Amino acid sequence: MTTASTDETAIRPPLRLRGGLKRLPWVRALAEAMDRPLTNYYLLLVASALLLTIGLIMVLSASSVSSFKHSGNSYAVVERQLMWVALGLPAAFLASRLPIKVVRGFAYPAFTVSLVLLGLTIKAGHEVNGNQNWLGIGPFQIQPSEIAKLAIVIWAANIFANKERRLHSQQQMLIPFLPGMLLAFGLVMAGNDLGTGLVFAAIAGGLLWVVGLPLRTFGLFALLGGVGVGALAVVSPTRVARLANFGDPFKDFHGTGWQQGHGLYALSSGGWFGEGIGASQQKWGSLPEAYTDFIYAVLGEELGLIGTLLVIGLFLTIAFAAVRVARRTEDPFVRYVTFGVVVWLIGQMIINIGMVLAVLPVIGIPLPLVSYGGSALVPSLVALGLVIGFARREPEAARALAARRKQRSAGLSVTR
Repeated sequence: MTTASTDETAIRPPLRLRGGLKRLPWVRALAEAMDRPLTNYYLLLVASALLLTIGLIMVLSASSVSSFKHSGNSYAVVERQLMWVALGLPAAFLASRLPIKVVRGFAYPAFTVSLVLLGLTIKAGHEVNGNQNWLGIGPFQIQPSEIAKLAIVIWAANIFANKERRLHSQQQMLIPFLPGMLLAFGLVMAGNDLGTGLVFAAIAGGLLWVVGLPLRTFGLFALLGGVGVGALAVVSPTRVARLANFGDPFKDFHGTGWQQGHGLYALSSGGWFGEGIGASQQKWGSLPEAYTDFIYAVLGEELGLIGTLLVIGLFLTIAFAAVRVARRTEDPFVRYVTFGVVVWLIGQMIINIGMVLAVLPVIGIPLPLVSYGGSALVPSLVALGLVIGFARREPEAARALAARRKQRSAGLSVTR
């Protein structure tokens, strides 16, 4: 009932090339590079670092006008983002070095704490843009739902790993996973946060697909989930208005279509190569949430189609390398955590970009690693740190890193 068999993980054949492709030098070089032991590790590391760097540059650019207007300091927002990066990078490094047994030990405590924080958010949280999903902790405002995404992935992976030999039974697949997910979903919906609820649903659906839930049952859940989300959407006048206009925001340009309309203006004015970093006009006040949910629009305006495709390509690179790690591992916990992280980050990316492109309604979902916000950034970095750590522990990668450390030690001793 798993995605990779022991036969597949025990022997990893080299990438096979067919026909005339294997005669092309660049294709052979690419195939050899993909077969190197540290390829997955470096793909994850470099793609994550590039997305984080692009995000910092775009947060600086997209927030500069708003920051100066409200505080007199054009760097106020990006300084806060740098603070979260300074917190998130050591946390990601630590996560990449933690033994898997220790990570699994966090499963139930982390999930329990996240549920408690979600409950506190309903009682004592702050409402922003109609969603009560912010909680004040000392001088900071956090979104517990962002922390819950990571906690859910670890908790669910631990459950499925413990039940690996019993996953032929639907009951074993669904209990206690499904009740726990419904509780988490209910808590975020109590705060009117449909966007986060959809991400929770995507994580749940992705993991159930990976563990092998029968297609008929999966389809039934998808149908019930679609009906439920539709019902939640139509009970809110704001959501109904957004649903009515998201395909063509210019029908109500000065109302519910304002944000998506200006997002499309930003993207269309960027052309192939963009107006240049810092040259966006929409960030001067026309585009709401320019450095959070709609930062992709500013990115398209300043870096053009090439920049937007680069960002999508980097996300797909992370997904590609992570899936390779998940398929090769013999540890079910590693497999389920990795797939869960991929579904979370790629699903959120698709929702955010679809929202900016007006093919999905506006539901307030940030672009992972790129949008401003520490509550989203730190858990995302920790999740990627875990996956990078899994890539380091691949047998061939671990041997290559050990050999490299041995060579360095030998070189140091010679120079002395």
